[in-house]
Amino acid sequence: MPQETKSHVSLSPADDPIVPSGEQENLEGWIPPLASPEQVIAALEKAFGYRGDVSIHTRQGQIIEGYVFDRGGNGRGLENCYVRLYSKGSTEKIRIAYSDITRLEFSGKDAAAGKSFQTWLKKYQEKKSAGETNIRIDPEEL
Repeated sequence: MPQETKSHVSLSPADDPIVPSGEQENLEGWIPPLASPEQVIAALEKAFGYRGDVSIHTRQGQIIEGYVFDRGGNGRGLENCYVRLYSKGSTEKIRIAYSDITRLEFSGKDAAAGKSFQTWLKKYQEKKSAGETNIRIDPEEL
């Protein structure tokens, strides 16, 4: 049984989803191209790091929305690689072969967008510079 932790699928350096500024990309609403196996792998790698729901369209005509928590495979073709997600509104775990995916949408709100320590520090410094005291930056409701 696969381990349900965030593991690594190797990508080429050009596909690395890390943004140089230290901030994660804002992928919310993005529909990546899936024309080649490399694009499918890169898009699903980004979906794995995304802190929101994605919608996956399958060859069978299903649209499955949920949170990607695992992916894996032996790397020998898309039919041997898979993604696992928790179905939205349920604890059901669904496994989908990469080869069955026809469309991917980053449909849910990214709960981590704009929430880096650097962003928090910048807001804190702005409030402090404005002369505010008892500065408190509360987390936003999910």
